[in-house]
This record gives sequence, C-alpha cells and structure tokens, in this order.
Amino acid sequence: MNKMEADRFIKKDKNHSPVLRKSVFRFYEELNDHLPEPVRKKEFTFEFTGTPSVKNSIQAIGIPHGEVDLILVNGEPVDFDYQMQGGEKISVYPVFESLDISPVERLRPEPLRDPRFVVDVNLGKLALKLRLLGFDTLFRNDFEDDEIIRISLGEKRIILTRDKGILKQNVVKHGYFLRNDDPKKQLKEVVDRLQLHHKFRPFSRCVSCNGELQKADKKELNQLVSDDTLQYYNEFWQCSDCGQVYWKGSHFGNILRWIEDLKQEH
Repeated sequence: MNKMEADRFIKKDKNHSPVLRKSVFRFYEELNDHLPEPVRKKEFTFEFTGTPSVKNSIQAIGIPHGEVDLILVNGEPVDFDYQMQGGEKISVYPVFESLDISPVERLRPEPLRDPRFVVDVNLGKLALKLRLLGFDTLFRNDFEDDEIIRISLGEKRIILTRDKGILKQNVVKHGYFLRNDDPKKQLKEVVDRLQLHHKFRPFSRCVSCNGELQKADKKELNQLVSDDTLQYYNEFWQCSDCGQVYWKGSHFGNILRWIEDLKQEH
C-alpha cells in the first residue's frame, strides 16, 4: 500500500483527543470491491482519534453502510452505533442469503435482498431487464437522490446505483453499488450478488411502466393491436397501469433462451 492509500485509513483530529487509537478491520466477500488491492480480503489496521461509531469508521474506510448486514467486534455482534475504543478486532460482512445466521444479530430486521428495486437515473437499461425478468423495479430518468432514498425507505426497496454517495447517506438501509458499467454485465452482477436466479417471473411486468400484466381478451383489442397480429396470435397480455399490450412475437424464443442462459450461469 502506498502512502496515499494508507492515509485513507487514518482519521486525524488535532483539535480533540491527542490519543491515536488503533483497531483491526477485516471485510468479507463483495465488500472488498470498495477497498484498494493491498487490503482486500485481509486484516488491516485502522487508526482514529476519539470514539467514532463503527458505522462512521466503515464509511470513512470507503464501504457504503447500505451493503453491510453483520458486524462482529471481537466475535460479538454489534449495531452501527457501537463506539470504537481501540484494540478491537472488527469483522464486517455483506448480506447473507444462503447461510443461516439466525443466532446472530443482523443489522436490519429484513434481508437486503428483498427483490424490489428503485434504480438510479443512469441505469435505465438495467431497470428494463429487471422488469422483463419480473422484478418490481421503479425507474425514472429524472429521479433526484433524495426521492430515490425516500422511495427506498417508504417501500422497502433496494437502491441500485453507480453513485456511492447515495448509499453513504445515514438513512439508507437497503442498497447495492453496481461495479460494472455495461448493462449486460450489470444484470448478471445483480442476479448473482443478490441470488435472484430462482425468483424470476418473466413476462409478468410491463417493461415500459413496471405495471403488472394481466391476461387480455383478444376480442377487446381491436383498437390496440393490428389486424395481422390478431390473426396470427391468440394469447395476449395487457398492462394494468398503462394499457400496453404484449404477445409472444418473433423475439419470444430468443428471450426465453436468454433467461435460461442467465439461470444456467449460476
């Protein structure tokens, strides 16, 4: 680690306590993506003054607290408000899905991986793909950060973003920072990291507005679908919110293969 990287892990406060304290941190799994290479997946010393909360210290290190689900101090679970004293050994874990940690105190009563999302403004293609897989996904290209946070808190939705600043807001509870900037890779990342492979419900949501799709009566679609389409197809679905009509067109087979490939990559 060079000096510039090392300085990220030192909190200096000359106007307060002159005592420099030290604790040992170890971050697990995908939380390491936020750390410089020399300290990934290994113990390192964090220096500080005063008695900061473990939450503030984690964020000072560069980890969005919205991705943290379990903190152990000397082997015992603590919450975000734990005041650091120095000398602790602190282990920080992301959300657990398949591992049973029920005997341990989680930082939030419900899993981060509840598959309902609110998506940041620069992730529109990801939002459409999630809707195609059947996930309840809110997106607008004019969302402000405070609106995204309000929706996440009010509706218990996971924030998906490429902006760490949103996830570092103290009030944020559920969030995930996308490591990739390619939409195809982003979808695979979300599915893999949040273990969504067995939660797909394809063709159940409108890709345009996120509304739920309902089976439609072909006889009532004369003004909405062309005569040729009505002649060649028998099954139709309509969005309960915006009214858009869907049917198993020429791309249906390709979409099914794409979904199956996404499952098999797990």
